[in-house]
Amino acid sequence: MGTLGEVVVGLVVLVGLVGIVVQVLPGLFLVAGAVVAWGVLTGGAVGWTVVVFTVLATGAAFVGQYLLAGRHLKRAGVPFVTMVVGGILGIVGFFLIPVVGLLVGFVLGVFLAEWLRSGDHRTAWRSTVAALQATGLTILVELAGALMTTTAWIVGLLLT
Repeated sequence: MGTLGEVVVGLVVLVGLVGIVVQVLPGLFLVAGAVVAWGVLTGGAVGWTVVVFTVLATGAAFVGQYLLAGRHLKRAGVPFVTMVVGGILGIVGFFLIPVVGLLVGFVLGVFLAEWLRSGDHRTAWRSTVAALQATGLTILVELAGALMTTTAWIVGLLLT
């Protein structure tokens, strides 16, 4: 792969990393896709080693984020239905309020669902905080997987 291709891969990786933090783009898959493309086009032992590592790290991050978040929510007693309501209102908020609508809609959805379920605003707020913490966990796990993939790509660049 030429220098221009490597710069493009680097830009896609950067956009993917930002997408993970901002939660607007499927950042983990952008990073993985760019690095896998680089590995396949580069070929050889280094390229294919980076591809295998990327697939494993991405898979581990993808599964890990749901396992950790699910365990956190289960311990906090937040039902799955509440998260679905939060997700739906988050999507609605995304289209109604520029930039922050996803977060506002998600928080509002979780709070309202739990308030209606429990009838207590304190319980609803505790569930909302737990849902936000779980969301933060998923972002951290996804970011860790993408950073491991990025590191593998940089090492691959240095070795080729």
